[in-house]
Amino acid sequence: MRPRAPLGKQLLSLISLAATLLLLACTPTPILEPVPAGGTIIAFGDSLTAGVGTVPENSYPSVLAHLSNRRVINAGISGETTSQGLGRLPTVLSETPADLLILIEGGNDILRNQNLAQTKRNLAQMIELAQNQGLSVVLVGVPEKKLFSKTAPLYKELAEEYSLVFDGEIIGDLIRQNKYKSDSVHFNSEGYRVMAKEIYELLEEHAAL
Repeated sequence: MRPRAPLGKQLLSLISLAATLLLLACTPTPILEPVPAGGTIIAFGDSLTAGVGTVPENSYPSVLAHLSNRRVINAGISGETTSQGLGRLPTVLSETPADLLILIEGGNDILRNQNLAQTKRNLAQMIELAQNQGLSVVLVGVPEKKLFSKTAPLYKELAEEYSLVFDGEIIGDLIRQNKYKSDSVHFNSEGYRVMAKEIYELLEEHAAL
């Protein structure tokens, strides 16, 4: 028989486990401000937001607008990097009063092997720009160029630093299923429909809708 650990050590282990579970239970889940009827959501990003691979009415922002009964502005630009997005976002925010920003950008940085530390800084500045104007931000992660990557770690890090509602699986899951793709990196109409549905459910779960 193996000797049992002293009672004091067992007690300390139990206390440590209980403290860990309590900390997890008490970690606040980000809650979004409700987007009112007639409110506006800005979908900001690159080609996955613009809807490359399908017609405009089947892009994820268009489908999300139908599901949510909210105005959803498609502010996606194909091929855009986070540096370019950071330069564009202030104009979008100033021209479009909104209640919520959905941010999906960084894929082109990853595809072009750009410095991901800079990508993270660019995204952080975008998040701060939106939050400083009173907008809630939802961040959707983009996978790395690795076989089983669902999202680059920088997205989760940003979500934790800024207490954001975050999803790190939508893009990675869809991009691995050929039935949802129009080419190697873009979705077809069904892929964008699934993407919109997942984002809609995320917004519902966090009280935005």
